[in-house]
Amino acid sequence: MTETPDAARRIILASASSARADLLRGAGIDFTVDPARVDEESVKDSLKAEGATARDVAIALADLKAAKISARHPDALVIGADQMLDCNGVWFDKPPDRDILQAQLMALRGKTHHLEAALCIHQQGRRIWHTVERAALTMRDFSDAFLKDYVAAAGDDALASVGGYRLEGIGAQLFAKIEGDYFTILGLPLLPLLDFLRHHGVVQK
Repeated sequence: MTETPDAARRIILASASSARADLLRGAGIDFTVDPARVDEESVKDSLKAEGATARDVAIALADLKAAKISARHPDALVIGADQMLDCNGVWFDKPPDRDILQAQLMALRGKTHHLEAALCIHQQGRRIWHTVERAALTMRDFSDAFLKDYVAAAGDDALASVGGYRLEGIGAQLFAKIEGDYFTILGLPLLPLLDFLRHHGVVQK
């Protein structure tokens, strides 16, 4: 027997990421966006001082974002998300400008880094589900000339990515090897999220 999804159950994405919203929208999920404003740098600095891993920080930030928006919308399923980039113990953030983008890509060149993508769902003031997915990406040893051309071609769009690249576009040329889920790399582990929504009557089984 086919179950009908509970269309009345609201889903809120507590993220300003257009990439995450596009993934959810593309999967046919009906949701609204209410970005959580949190001081991410303070949280990262505090947790790193306590010896936390990039994975720990991704979960903590996703949880904090979901909790903050859930307080305003207790009946909704609120999705908090975060992604951390770790390269041999060094954490990288979204580059604020093209100069830092170029410096960041030079630091990652020829190395393998990891992306930790976390999701937390809150409802009625508590966390009811979470997941963390990992991807390993190895950048090729590209030339300085390629890097300069890449930064010019990618433009400011690349600044929206924690790694300074858009895998779905010209950023694919940066890599020699990728291990992990495509959606995880884009910052939203979509398949486990859809599985959760199916089991909670939001998406049809």
